Amino acid sequence: MSDSDSSNVVPLPGVVPAAGRDEAEAARVSERDPFLGALGERVRLLRARKGLTRRALAQGAGVSERHLANLELGVGNASILILRQVAQALSCSLAELLGDETTASPEWLLIRDLLHGRSEAELQRARIALNQLFGSAPRDAARLRRIALVGLRGAGKSTLGQMLADDLDVPFVELNREIERVAGCSLSEIHNLYGPSAYRRYERRALEETIELYPDAVIATPGGIISDAATFGLLLQHCFTVWLQASPEEHMQRVVAQGDLRPMSGNQEAMEDLKRILAGRAAFYAKADLSFSTSGQDLAAAFGGLREAVRRATGQALR
Repeated sequence: MSDSDSSNVVPLPGVVPAAGRDEAEAARVSERDPFLGALGERVRLLRARKGLTRRALAQGAGVSERHLANLELGVGNASILILRQVAQALSCSLAELLGDETTASPEWLLIRDLLHGRSEAELQRARIALNQLFGSAPRDAARLRRIALVGLRGAGKSTLGQMLADDLDVPFVELNREIERVAGCSLSEIHNLYGPSAYRRYERRALEETIELYPDAVIATPGGIISDAATFGLLLQHCFTVWLQASPEEHMQRVVAQGDLRPMSGNQEAMEDLKRILAGRAAFYAKADLSFSTSGQDLAAAFGGLREAVRRATGQALR
């Protein structure tokens, strides 16, 4: 058959000519989701770093070579199970495959590997050392003059915080009020109109302004301040933090006593939710410099114990 006759060839049913396949592939790539495209590029990068062929990786992951090719092109159906298999075959974490800041450069990867498997105490020492290395950690004496109370709602942060501020003769700052000032609207309006991401931005800005404006203060923080690692890290760097603890039952009772009956909707279910929240946040609250339990104590006893514990822990830094 001559070249001039090739244009008259009719493809067999179900068979797409090579040129057509290339065009179809190009069309699929052009329409791919940006996230899937970036994911595919990371898979190719990691595969190249490991020196694996596509076939070898497909065999190691237990997926078809065609499926892997689609994944690398950013047009595959990337189920979480397939991604886990690919990550295992590449000897990397699922987070590295999906991509986060710690995968941005070789130095990040080396630092992450250095910290992998370390205990909580070792990681804390590393965090403090990094703060000191980059000059972001204030002098201890300055940090001890700013007391921040953390914990769930109902722990006594507002009531005990005001009493402690009066005793130390320093300003008392309710961070929730500062968030409302920065945002120009109430907390409920922030959540309803702008969502949780906007709330976290206002929370961070309010904390930054509070740290700058008040060298001496007692600060009552929102219970969810630990939700953003950067904001919580800022708090730990610049304040002497105290975790006010109480039993879940006492948290609930105190919130209801304040006139908020919402936690009682669903009763036992609400209590279970509260316990789950407390369990999920406990490891972060435990990063505080001091823990103090208010369980089983009346207001006078709780304040007396907190006052003594704070003065003993901060020493001469308090006036």
